[in-house]
Amino acid sequence: MMIVALVLAAGQGRRFGTDKRRAGLEGSTLLARSVERALEAFGEVRVILRVGERAEDFGLPAGCRVIHSPDAALGMGHSLAAGAASLCDSDARAVAVLLGDMPWIAPSTLRQLADAASASTILFPLYDGQRGHPVLFGRDFWPRLADLRGDEGARAVVAVHRERCVSLQVDDAGVLRDVDTPEALLRWAARA
Repeated sequence: MMIVALVLAAGQGRRFGTDKRRAGLEGSTLLARSVERALEAFGEVRVILRVGERAEDFGLPAGCRVIHSPDAALGMGHSLAAGAASLCDSDARAVAVLLGDMPWIAPSTLRQLADAASASTILFPLYDGQRGHPVLFGRDFWPRLADLRGDEGARAVVAVHRERCVSLQVDDAGVLRDVDTPEALLRWAARA
């Protein structure tokens, strides 16, 4: 059974100052680069956007499916819930929850995580002693994800199921590199 990737990209990104999803990176957009990485590693990629937004608005590659989050303005939990609710048609064993502002995770790292995922665990990459992204949720947790609300993402699901959380040591600093500010984009791009 395959792994589905959900790329969360419906947030406001206020600290960036402008719509960071459209920020230029290597001749494309930040979001498009993140989605391209996911497509290299996962059998199916779904991108969570705000209502009314389209894949072509961000130069997203063919092959990804757009899911709209009608309550995206209420927080990441709502966007993740919209993505999880879309999984009812999937027979995947797990879902990888990626952030749309993390284009430096190596596809080989994503494949390593996909190979280690199971239907009954929550899997985190661990780099230099720090938990990173993506987080892979086995299908046992999908109903809980579909009920999320607010702006905490899936922290509540992780907190309730600590005994089923597994970390996988990876050799990829990209699992920690997200873009919150224009300065962060320049810093991480220079290191890539």
